[in-house]
Amino acid sequence: MRLAELSARSGVPTATIKFYLREGLLPPGERISATQAGYGEEHLHRLRLVRALIQVGRMPVATAREVLAAVDDPGLDQHSRLGIATWALPGPAQGPGSEEEDDAATRTARQEVGSLLEHLGWDQFGPGSPAYETLVRAVATLVRLGYPCEAGHLRRYAHIAAQVSEADLDLLESLPGEVEQVEASVALTVLFEPVLLSLRRLAQAEESARRFRG
Repeated sequence: MRLAELSARSGVPTATIKFYLREGLLPPGERISATQAGYGEEHLHRLRLVRALIQVGRMPVATAREVLAAVDDPGLDQHSRLGIATWALPGPAQGPGSEEEDDAATRTARQEVGSLLEHLGWDQFGPGSPAYETLVRAVATLVRLGYPCEAGHLRRYAHIAAQVSEADLDLLESLPGEVEQVEASVALTVLFEPVLLSLRRLAQAEESARRFRG
């Protein structure tokens, strides 16, 4: 297909496609003439992935390029590709007072998070990983405000998160190709977080009515 058809089928403007080509995010098409190139289905699949990384995942172009290099690396297994892609996603916005601090609350939070993950046997990512550090900052804020956040309190939430992750991976495994799975892992991680938050608030309203109404 020509560039115009690639744009029409992908929904990505031609100017954006040309930018992706210049930045090395999209492989060049097959040269047809001095001024035209042809593109195939693999370009459509790659455009979907690039759009998931940059538009949905809000990754900088340089970061997206690194993730795409990992996707194309035959020496990496699918677990590594998915990990690299989700690692590169920006973390959730933190509330007031949740900035990183080297204080007693942060030290307590690191101790509780470490104890929690050790109990669960979760050893894929540790200190320094985005999700780990985001969790530490969130728990540190809870410590400062005096809310329960010991490892024992967090375990129930962690078990619920494990069930959610099983649903996530079940969905990814239903997709036909490894590139489609990486694309979906980025898009669904971002897009399902507001879904989960909304469902939690709806469930809280129902549970509150069951317990306290009347």
